[in-house]
Amino acid sequence: MITQENIALNFDQDIEEYIHQNYSDVREFRILKKGLDARGIKRGRKPIYNYLVELAFGDDNFEPLLAGLTAAKNKVEGPIIVGMGPAGLFCALRLLERGVPSIILERGDPVNERMRKIARFWRHGVIDPESNISFGEGGAGLFSDGKLITRIKSGHLPYVMDRLVKFGAPESTAYLAAPHLGSNRIRAILQQIVAYLKAHGCQLHYQTKVEQLLFDTTGQVRGVKTAAGREFHSAHLVMATGHSARDIYQTLDREGVALRAKDFAIGVRVEHPRALIDRIQYHKFANHPALDAANYRLSYHHKPTDRGTYSFCMCPGGHILAAATDKGEAVVNGMSNHRRHAPWSNSALVVSVKSGVDFNLQGSNPLAGVEFQRKLEQRAFVAAQGVNHAMLPAQNLANFMRQGSGGDLPSSSTVTSLGAVAMEEVLPPFVLEHLRRGIERFEQQLPGFISDRALVVAPESRTSAPVTILRDSGLYASVSHSGLYPCGEGAGYAGGITSAAVDGVSVAEAILAR
Repeated sequence: MITQENIALNFDQDIEEYIHQNYSDVREFRILKKGLDARGIKRGRKPIYNYLVELAFGDDNFEPLLAGLTAAKNKVEGPIIVGMGPAGLFCALRLLERGVPSIILERGDPVNERMRKIARFWRHGVIDPESNISFGEGGAGLFSDGKLITRIKSGHLPYVMDRLVKFGAPESTAYLAAPHLGSNRIRAILQQIVAYLKAHGCQLHYQTKVEQLLFDTTGQVRGVKTAAGREFHSAHLVMATGHSARDIYQTLDREGVALRAKDFAIGVRVEHPRALIDRIQYHKFANHPALDAANYRLSYHHKPTDRGTYSFCMCPGGHILAAATDKGEAVVNGMSNHRRHAPWSNSALVVSVKSGVDFNLQGSNPLAGVEFQRKLEQRAFVAAQGVNHAMLPAQNLANFMRQGSGGDLPSSSTVTSLGAVAMEEVLPPFVLEHLRRGIERFEQQLPGFISDRALVVAPESRTSAPVTILRDSGLYASVSHSGLYPCGEGAGYAGGITSAAVDGVSVAEAILAR
């Protein structure tokens, strides 16, 4: 007999011990879901882990959680996939497992060389526009938090989680409510996927920048032309280039591919001492070895302006990163490694930015959001450079709330130089207004959040793509050009590692179905 049970245990209780004490005749069990509920802490109650477990009794065996894959029924020409982030890699993986190898083009470097260039940028400000925190093997997901949280509903989610485990993620990845790998582990996993693709017939080309898309007279894809003048040909072209490939948006616009300006969000990255956030969230249970570094998720909607302010990509026990992709820009991001043991915790705090209201006022320029981002990042760079040639502008959080000057900065996790700058020099007035209004509300939820031990760093401007590459919702292909498949976060259809990987799988299945 196979049964499923919901079990709630105090955070310091052992699930295996509990099951064997209460289900004496169980042969084996497996955890299907696990999530932390800490809502009772303020009333002195212990945090609770909620489990969904499956129990096997007698001779019955568990059903496989994932069905096996079969080879494609029809002969399918291998596609060209541009971009080697989660969307591109999982698209290639799914196709390969169905018997279809791909040609994968990446403008940046393999991981090890990419890491060297990023370290040089963080410490010395020397940036490679083709190989950086967004471009190169693994894509931007390589320097996030390795978070696998997603709110999307897709039948491909179990496949993505299963393959992550297959290539090195902990087995708990498949059942945790908020799975987290860390930048160090996601890096190793994506490298394993790349090695598998290469060993089984996919062609991988690094330092290969696409500059032109090739179409026939009917608008059918024929292939691409690179910056070096080389052509690659296929009737299927997957564009999985990420949200920072601004030159790709320009190329698509020039070729007449259907695009639309998209809403996104901008703001700051706020950083606190990890011990402070742990104490706010866990109270007397802070520092308990059974609890990870504390997380938070905050949001506030201002009804008069219909504008949201919210936390995004929270990195407990993490680091703040400089994340520009070109000279003369300042961009901030955050990441955590798997153990989340750094002495700081950070999160983006961002305000929604609307096409037709804050930019693209005439509604006719699909790249207006790109220009809005670019000007903001250039302004931030100039502001930071004015303070001892720093790379990122920053301000004490308490001082920011008082609308003061840059002021003294508390210690920070970043190895990149910070310049004490009033955020008025960087962010638009409507963003500043809504950030302050939102943070006041967050202080009510998390007393102690506004602190002179915290700082804000700007600009957090690459939260999502500022453009949507329009595609048919059923065929996953461009509405204007046959054989062109916009894919992942850069196309406007994903937001994070998991949803990007799922979108890559969806595009692969669409190609197989043609």
